[in-house]
Formats: sequence, C-alpha cells, structure tokens
Amino acid sequence: MNSDNPDAALVRGVLAADAQAARALVERHREAVYRLARSATGDPEEAFDITQEAFVAAFGALSRYDPARPFCGWIAAIALNKCRDWARRRAVRRFLGLPMADNAADWIADDAPSPETHAASRQELVVTARALADLPSSLKDVLILRTIEGMSQQETAEALGISAKAVETRLYRARQKLLEMVRGEPRSRV
Repeated sequence: MNSDNPDAALVRGVLAADAQAARALVERHREAVYRLARSATGDPEEAFDITQEAFVAAFGALSRYDPARPFCGWIAAIALNKCRDWARRRAVRRFLGLPMADNAADWIADDAPSPETHAASRQELVVTARALADLPSSLKDVLILRTIEGMSQQETAEALGISAKAVETRLYRARQKLLEMVRGEPRSRV
C-alpha cells in the first residue's frame, strides 16, 4: 500500500471491520462529497441522501479501491454516479408527471457559493445553480471536480476515467455552456 496516501491505513482498518477507521474515513471526506452532490443536484436534502448512498456504495466496494490512487477521487467518482442516478430518477418523475416542488430553487443554500458560481445577488445564484444542475453530466462532472472541489486535472481525469486532455476540453466547454445558460443566450451544441 502507498505510504503517502493517508487514507490507505483507514481503508485497511475498514476492511478489518474497524468502526473507528470507518468513522474517520467518512469524517475526512463527507464535506467534499456533500459539496459535490449539492453542486450537482442543486438540492441540499437530496445531496445529503446522495452523500450517504455514496459512502454506503464505497464501503461495499472498498475491496476494489486502489490505494495507489487518492481516495478523494475514488469517492468523488462514486458520488457523481449517484448524482447521475438521481438525475435519471428525476427525469423519470418529470416524464411521468410527478411534480417537483415549485420552490426547489429556494432550497439552494446561499451561504457558501463557490468562486465559479459567486453571484452578486441571490437570484443570480439561483440562476447559476440551476444552469449548473442542467449541464450535461459529461461537462458538469468535470466543472464540479476541477473548480468546486479543486481537484487537479490529472485527479479529475482519474476520477472520471478520461484523459487529462479531455478534462481540459470539457472544462472549457462547460464554462462556455454555463455562461451561455446564465446569460440566456441561445443554446449551442455541446
């Protein structure tokens, strides 16, 4: 196991059924997973549920974790998959006509906007958060990991299973698309 990876010992502990190690691993990464889920969904309550689901899934697959890679990237990839599952379920609810709350945009916390979504007013923040949540997942995932979670280009590439160049390209496209959506410009092809 990689001695440079502080999470490797915790993972070994979790695999050995050490409840303290499991608690410590969750403590180390829960805020980042929650921020990622909140950014991807725009819904703090759903983000809380997704965070729990991500850790349950991660612990269920912990034997497949490669300690040579950062745990934060591994858990981020799991959380993004849970966000995609949530988006698919939401799309099915909309298709079937089950209503979403009209005030869903008001659930967005205004206390901690990221630099990418910093807005002069709450209304601009709501518009930006809605636009971020509406980005295609291939663009949204890169944007969240790079700009909100602060992952490096290489860490983002590893978490998403794509090349570093693809991260660069998708980040550029995501920023352009987000800007178009916030400004209300005609939607271009992604």
